[in-house]
Amino acid sequence: MALDLADFYDAELARHNGHLRDVADVGAADRVLDIGCGAGQTTREAARAAPQGKAVGVDTSAELLEIARRRSVAEGLGNVTFELGDAQVHAFPAAGFDLCISRFGVMFFADPAAAFANVARAMRPGARLVWMVWQSREHNEWSEAIRQALAAPAAVSADAPDPFSLGDQAIATALLGAAGFTSIDFIDVREPVFYGPDVDTALGALAGLYLVKDALAHVGEPREKPLQRLRDLLEVHMTAEGVFFDSRAWIITARRAEG
Repeated sequence: MALDLADFYDAELARHNGHLRDVADVGAADRVLDIGCGAGQTTREAARAAPQGKAVGVDTSAELLEIARRRSVAEGLGNVTFELGDAQVHAFPAAGFDLCISRFGVMFFADPAAAFANVARAMRPGARLVWMVWQSREHNEWSEAIRQALAAPAAVSADAPDPFSLGDQAIATALLGAAGFTSIDFIDVREPVFYGPDVDTALGALAGLYLVKDALAHVGEPREKPLQRLRDLLEVHMTAEGVFFDSRAWIITARRAEG
């Protein structure tokens, strides 16, 4: 049984998604911006919750956006659009949104200060922000255990994207405050990530992720050895419901400053 990349991400984060949806609490007329929308699950959910409003998803992956568009058409959603772009520089309409959401899509900016300021300009005064980000690496077993199974930490590329860049509350607060956000708060989310219904599916899915590909590119041994260690790790995490790893995330909430 194989999962494509879009389905893998949605399945991986299924338990997190409900928390984000509840906190976002999209209004019927909200204009919603979804940063790093991927294949658009969260964007489509926002569009369904805002029948008198609209939802706009932005991502840097043309492949995932094409899937998002196809699925939106199949679901008959006429108030959702998807745009290819980098939120650091994308030309958003000024004050065009009432709510900005993101499910693990805002941690990888080369210049987060510029990105957050650009997003802030796209939000009307008083608009809400609801972003889900990973907490620190040590609180996310999936990252530590997989890296250790594949290679020594020193072998991991220093240029690898850091999914934990906003895990420090002080750093995230400073960046958002400088961009013009107020009432910044953090909600602790403790849910496991799901990697597949069985070990073979989980191994196949993980082999396509940057975390695994980057580590394998820097190991000093045949690929079969770290992959066997990864399989052994997945066996340990196999449950009656599939392969799960512990994780912890923040939901960051804030408001665009008035005036």
